[in-house]
Amino acid sequence: MMPLRRVALIGNSLPRRCGIATFTTDLERAISNSRPDLETSIIAMNDHAQAYDYPGSVAFQIKDDVIGDYVRAAAFLNAGRYDVVCLQHEFGIFGGEAGAHILELLSRLSMPVITTLHTVLAKPTTAQRAVMERIVEASSKIIVMANKGREMLRSVYRVPDDKVEVIAHGIPDFPFVEPDAAKAKLGFSNRSVILTFGLLSPSKGIEVMIDAMPSILERRADAVYVVLGATHPNLVRDQGEAYRESLMKRVRELGGENHVVFLDQFVDQATLLEFISMCDVYVTPYLNEAQMTSGTLAYSFGLGKPVVSTPYWHALELLDDGRGVIVPFGNSAATGKEIARLLTDTPRRQAMRERAYAVSRSMTWVRTAERYIAVFEDARQGDWLKVIARTGPVAIAHSPAASDMQLDHFLSMCDDTGLFQHAVHSVPDRAHGYCVDDNARALLLACALNNPGEKRLPEVLTARFAAFVQHAWNPDTRRFRNFMGFNRTWLEDRGSEDSHGRTLWALGECARKDASPSRRRWAEALFAKALPTVEAFASPRALAFTLLGLDGYCAVVPDDARALEIRHFLADRLMSSLASVETPDWTWFEEGLAYDNARLPQALMLTGMATQTPDYLDAGMRSLRWLMKQQTASTGHFRPIGTAGFGELRQPPRPFDQQPVEATATIAACLTAWRADGDAEWKAIATSVFAWFLGRNDLSIVLVDAETGSCRDGLHPDRANENRGGESVVSYLLGLADIRQLARVNVSETPPVAFRAVGA
Repeated sequence: MMPLRRVALIGNSLPRRCGIATFTTDLERAISNSRPDLETSIIAMNDHAQAYDYPGSVAFQIKDDVIGDYVRAAAFLNAGRYDVVCLQHEFGIFGGEAGAHILELLSRLSMPVITTLHTVLAKPTTAQRAVMERIVEASSKIIVMANKGREMLRSVYRVPDDKVEVIAHGIPDFPFVEPDAAKAKLGFSNRSVILTFGLLSPSKGIEVMIDAMPSILERRADAVYVVLGATHPNLVRDQGEAYRESLMKRVRELGGENHVVFLDQFVDQATLLEFISMCDVYVTPYLNEAQMTSGTLAYSFGLGKPVVSTPYWHALELLDDGRGVIVPFGNSAATGKEIARLLTDTPRRQAMRERAYAVSRSMTWVRTAERYIAVFEDARQGDWLKVIARTGPVAIAHSPAASDMQLDHFLSMCDDTGLFQHAVHSVPDRAHGYCVDDNARALLLACALNNPGEKRLPEVLTARFAAFVQHAWNPDTRRFRNFMGFNRTWLEDRGSEDSHGRTLWALGECARKDASPSRRRWAEALFAKALPTVEAFASPRALAFTLLGLDGYCAVVPDDARALEIRHFLADRLMSSLASVETPDWTWFEEGLAYDNARLPQALMLTGMATQTPDYLDAGMRSLRWLMKQQTASTGHFRPIGTAGFGELRQPPRPFDQQPVEATATIAACLTAWRADGDAEWKAIATSVFAWFLGRNDLSIVLVDAETGSCRDGLHPDRANENRGGESVVSYLLGLADIRQLARVNVSETPPVAFRAVGA
């Protein structure tokens, strides 16, 4: 495996004012500084249409409420061939209900995701739980900053311990110094300084400290409480400075104007460290127990400051065993008493300082970066070797060709708009709406079920998928839109090149196979309008999908000279890609493997047969044989290209995550090869690839429910993905339709169960 080269972090970034922005920026710098050859970038979240003057480390920006930005960010990361993505998650910084928009980004990434959870909710709402479960599922590893986070992930969200890493909040590596010099520089000489810093908001409990000051002053008349930090931007936007003014009024009512100082500043790190250096006691009087992480606490503790804190989760853990002082929530009397004790007991205060500083040396950003990089490397390597070691051949109890075509789950995933994208387990997930990708696949399934021996889909359903495709066409851009919200609002003005090509594929098949003559004519006309756009496309899969559509379109409109010209143009483009990349040990169109791989050889084979171009056919057969070697496990069963390896250059494919779409593409390509050269081995391979759905896979897990026709979304290294979305169910049903047709063609043969790589 190549060494770690490129890392991207998703989160808020300075100069945006918030704790997540500070953390993300500090972590990116620490990781970047850890290795001279390691490139790091930040994908920055922008809030409420705000714009920020970001440094060069920010490579891409996402407006939190613009779902298209999330999709474009995923494309940017995939195209940039980042090795890992590290998501900084906090409810409230992403758009959509419970921040669900981030799922649109994660679901499209081709590299491992490591997620740092800055909050773990003990009592999430239904929406929050659903989003959290999807994020955990999409992540190779989860990082929390306290052991309490691991416990809650286990008890509330049922996340296995081995998926969770505890890495403490990073801190600057600052020397252990006495406060006098910093006090003199900042104008607080001869004062006993109590400090709180951070963005000002009602949850910080500043009122408690203000009310505690009279009792502190009784014992330390020189005490001063410094509140350093700007008001939280969200609070300013909604209320102006009303909250800060109410605190200042409270100080005046208590006669404490000379002993409470508000510094309305968002300071840089160097200035912040000077302020922490000058304080004698640091206080975090927060009001909410459910605070998993506090950067202000970590920084102050790391500079060797005695800390007095309420018992929120992070403080309880960090200050345990006498490393700090815990006081009850909202208790001004206890807070004042403990701070006064520390200010009047120099030996105790000094001992607490020294202990905190010594304990915190493992928390410096250098050490934190080392631990993050170790997690990144582990996520890339994965635990899949352990899985392979304990997995053996699986006997299949029944012939896949005998399976019935059950459509209950597929029908449940459709409404009066079309096919939903996602499901939570087997329940359709309305939150993520629809896409033309999946509705085009559904139209392909409707065409496949027009074959002899199959039961057609209800006419109204086929018409609905066609209507979705028609509505997706944007005549202004000459492109198909892709993503639509549940409210039937398009989320973009054009989709990806691949989604455009896939839609043309569905239209071409509809023109050839639809049961309705009127709809066949509609498909021909829309195909002709949308075809020329593809000439400017760069994606090999978009070219291949379009060629698959041209196979159907040209069969029914053979005199369309322009279509024939484009057909050869696209096939020649694929041939050029193959020629420019192919070596004796790498017979492929790209430097790496991704999704729907077998569609590229299939497109060339079909085009070669239809146009009687032997070079196309030979290239398709040659690349498919090579691909099958890559997709064959040492035990002989089919192992589809795993998503964890997407973007890796000329590397053996990763085994996970395995997805149904890859198996379906391979079945279709193998049957195309069989029709091309008549070798019965291709039929055997196609049958054994289908057996992947039925349990002949790395985990020996059956992925389909024979009673409902649902299909799990794939295989993780340790389990099946229990969600059963639109792409997965259509992929399974398309594969099943191909196998059922194969059985009807040659019912006298019993397809062999064994699988061996072509050319092995």
